[in-house]
Amino acid sequence: MAIEGSAEDEQPASVAGDHQEHSQDMRILMLGALGVVYGDIGTSPIYAFREALVAAAGDGVAAREAVLGVLSLIVWGLTIIVTVKYVGFVLRADNRGEGGTLSLMALARASFSNRSGAILLIGILGAGLFYGDAVITPAISVLSAVEGLKVVTPAFEPFVVPLTLVILAIVFSVQRFGTGKVATVFGPITALWFLAIGYSGLTHILDDPEILYALNPLEGIAFLFNSPDVAFVTVGAIFLAVTGAEALYADLGHFGRRPIVLAWLSIVFPCLLLNYFGQGAFVLSHDGAIGHPFFEMNQGWMLVPMVVLATAATVIASQAVISGAFSLTRQAVQLNLLPRFQIQHTSKTQSGQIYLPRVNLLLALAVMMLVVGFGESSDLAAAYGISVTGNMLMTTILLYVVMTRIWKWPLAWALALTLVFAVIDVGFFVSNIVKVFDGGWASLVVALSVVLIMVTWVRGSRQLFDKTRKNEIPLDFLAGSMAKKPPQLVPGTAVFLTSDPQSAPTAMMHSLKHYKVLHQQNVILTVVTAPQPFVSDDDRVKMEPVNELFMRITLTFGYMERPNIPKALAICRKQGWKFDIMTTSFFLSRRSLRPSPNSGMPVWQDKLFIGLARTAADATEYFQIPTGRVVEIGTQVAI
Repeated sequence: MAIEGSAEDEQPASVAGDHQEHSQDMRILMLGALGVVYGDIGTSPIYAFREALVAAAGDGVAAREAVLGVLSLIVWGLTIIVTVKYVGFVLRADNRGEGGTLSLMALARASFSNRSGAILLIGILGAGLFYGDAVITPAISVLSAVEGLKVVTPAFEPFVVPLTLVILAIVFSVQRFGTGKVATVFGPITALWFLAIGYSGLTHILDDPEILYALNPLEGIAFLFNSPDVAFVTVGAIFLAVTGAEALYADLGHFGRRPIVLAWLSIVFPCLLLNYFGQGAFVLSHDGAIGHPFFEMNQGWMLVPMVVLATAATVIASQAVISGAFSLTRQAVQLNLLPRFQIQHTSKTQSGQIYLPRVNLLLALAVMMLVVGFGESSDLAAAYGISVTGNMLMTTILLYVVMTRIWKWPLAWALALTLVFAVIDVGFFVSNIVKVFDGGWASLVVALSVVLIMVTWVRGSRQLFDKTRKNEIPLDFLAGSMAKKPPQLVPGTAVFLTSDPQSAPTAMMHSLKHYKVLHQQNVILTVVTAPQPFVSDDDRVKMEPVNELFMRITLTFGYMERPNIPKALAICRKQGWKFDIMTTSFFLSRRSLRPSPNSGMPVWQDKLFIGLARTAADATEYFQIPTGRVVEIGTQVAI
């Protein structure tokens, strides 16, 4: 009896220990999500409410109805777009744990047997618009925070832009070290930020308790109907409050759905609401004078710490969107939407922590040009909303495909929900698109440039594949001929990389033509990307013997993985082929491309594709092949 009682006492303790450990892990993930996921939307109170009031009032003084209407629209925008759409539905559309526009595109496209080109184009548009957001976010976030110095004293005004450029230069220069070493401080600083803005707003709500009337959605609707002359522009400014919502989905793979949802519902959403209501009450208590309510309601001992904290928070927000651009670029490369980029892994344990030097440099130059060109966050605000609203609209369209084709929802339910989201997205997009000539062109230029590059790379790659395939010999025919009358055989294994496993690789044909020899074992190797983020070792390798001299091998990697060919080929040992890197030579074709008038693309697009191909990272480094085992054979191809 005593022994049984002891066993019964121990079991609950073990369960309690597991529960405590799980709770602790969840708190750590929530803290990390605060620092990475919510940095962008968390800094919106610095400028969103002010810009919306300026759009509604126009003369620096807002009427009571305008303050209540604007705040009501912000509250319900956060509720419907973030809480309902993203938290309630979009976060459930994960691609094996990964999120983001390209993940959603790959998930939706995989449901079509012919890999729909329309879905691919929607994904490319969404990715391009995300890059537009990635350029605007660091510029407007850091600039708006540094502008708080003008509230401390107007003497700082000449130094706002130079100081912003210095901060941005530091942010981009430290990217090469990775976020691993500083990620542990991101969460606590952002948590402190949310608590600070929540407290700041709470202390001012009693300045005018009638601000709570803004909880009624009718206040927002009444403002739109009673002020049709400014409603359209105001809606575009109100959207600034929800920018950053797309980060919830983009960073899904880093933290998982539950920590992101819990962080939003327990900390982020309440603190944002408190701050926005505090700003509204502050403005009402000052007879509608707009000014800069976020910083002005922190006069006294809190002002300087709030400016410092705001600057730190905006730097974190910038870091998050830069890291998102790196991840998106890697996905695009793996999905063959962009040429290969040099990718440096900055963490031995976290595969998602990567650094792309070229992307970092291009982002830095674009962001700094925007800061110098616009000079003030108010001017940049016009450029901000277009790319984000467009990205959200693309997400809604892809979500509909997932609802109907993967979740198997009834058409009526999926259509009704999609229409609700689409009407809101389109409303925000249209209200922002009118600001094209006021600065919105900046994000569109970035987005359309990325779309053009991706479309050109996809079309050019297909044209190149089709053209080279016409001139190649079927592998089965060559293998049969070589088996009947083999050339001089040399010891070892030759691995020929090719995108078409059914044809004899160009490098092999040139080797036979010039050297008149063949290795004892010849592997036709094809690397493909699966429409999922990661692939298990069991599904990594597919081997297909052709005859005694030839064998086809297909290596499959997820679009979130960095291909490592030698490591993947080592798996072949379990399937009977004794792969030895020291007796293996890898043959790669280095194509020299020339434009052709019969390519099917305009000459300018041919030249753009050739330029992109020349910038591609070296295949040896990209596939992590030892340089001493590689033989490159050059060929000229007219596309």
